[in-house]
Amino acid sequence: MNLARALLDVRPLRTSRLFRWLLFGRTVSTLGSFMTVVTVMFQVWDSTRSPVWSGAVGLAQALPMVGVGLFAGAWVDRADRRRIYLLGNAGQASCSLLLAVQGLSGRLPVGAVLALVAVQASFGALGAPAAGVFVPRLLPKDQVAAGLALNQVTGQAMMLVGPAVAGVVLGRWGVGVCYLLDAASFGVSFACAFGLPPLPPVGGAARSGLGGVADGLRFLAGHRVVRGALLTDLAATVLSMPVSLFPLVNTERFGGSPRTLGLFLSALAVGGVVAMAFSGPVTRFGRPGPVMLTASAVWGGALAAFGLTDRAWTGLLLLVVAGGADALAVLARTTVVQTCTPDAVLGRVTAAETVVGQAGPQLGNLRAGAVAAWGGAAAALVGGGLLCLLAVGAVAASTPELRRAVTGGGGGGGGERAAPAGTG
Repeated sequence: MNLARALLDVRPLRTSRLFRWLLFGRTVSTLGSFMTVVTVMFQVWDSTRSPVWSGAVGLAQALPMVGVGLFAGAWVDRADRRRIYLLGNAGQASCSLLLAVQGLSGRLPVGAVLALVAVQASFGALGAPAAGVFVPRLLPKDQVAAGLALNQVTGQAMMLVGPAVAGVVLGRWGVGVCYLLDAASFGVSFACAFGLPPLPPVGGAARSGLGGVADGLRFLAGHRVVRGALLTDLAATVLSMPVSLFPLVNTERFGGSPRTLGLFLSALAVGGVVAMAFSGPVTRFGRPGPVMLTASAVWGGALAAFGLTDRAWTGLLLLVVAGGADALAVLARTTVVQTCTPDAVLGRVTAAETVVGQAGPQLGNLRAGAVAAWGGAAAALVGGGLLCLLAVGAVAASTPELRRAVTGGGGGGGGERAAPAGTG
């Protein structure tokens, strides 16, 4: 295999001008979002010096994704996805402007700041399922996985760059300017998406309210490939998410240095960037089901091994491997969802995928902390990694359709077929 085919597949950048603009806008807004994550945590900690309030930041961001997401998905499947995405961007930009005003003018009480963060996350929950339909509508079927990989590698890169940029801006100009930059980043995203054509659902509009949500959940229950992909993701995150254990592992084994802790946190992202940079063979392989199962098993195995090592560099290498496996698993999961789901229910299924992606890691960190409090970090890591391997094996054994899944939705279940990708 030559080097060009091993590297990230960039055909979507040549194929679709609209995709290029959309990717640029989403990359800029992702950079601003990671800056705001750091800024909110800094402001809350600086105001309260309370780990309880710091933990509430994550809650304020995650709960709206779960509470708003499924209903937003039903709306997305009834209306023009372009307009909903633009509304989500405008709402997030407005919240960032309000955060900037309070940061520049003397700051609000912490509870009010978290309320603004929750409203902003609600607009994000509205825009996420709308954005989830763009790639399969703008690109040919055989380039959907490559388009998703490009989305993911830019997101991973911004996860590395955003906090560093936020640290520089916070140190020099303060929290208000960070929030202003985030608002500007949503403005860029809005402008880049404005040129998209109308994107109404293909195959009929969803029912409104709870009926539409129930229809989406019924599709998930009946489509074995999509259901298996989401269950595999939950197995990996709920059973073996390691992030909450890093401070304890660092203290127990590596002297408690903040530098080492920072490297642990970065290693997962580095692995993700490297995996996406060399994802060409995976996206061209056209078998997202086997890729997801294999990558999820590697994730669990690497974290179990991390729980056994007492050498910092070996631990970092294992976290890089785990981060790469996680990135490939997420890419495969998203490919399954977007190529195996009919367009008429894609907004609701993407919303459910977002809920899984938000809730799974939070529950996993909670599980890890509880197990570590009882049996120590090693027990939480090793036990979680082994449970992940067993759960992934169980999904693979019980869902042969996922093992055979190919780009385009083969082996689906429920008699559903993926709608053809539109040209946009």
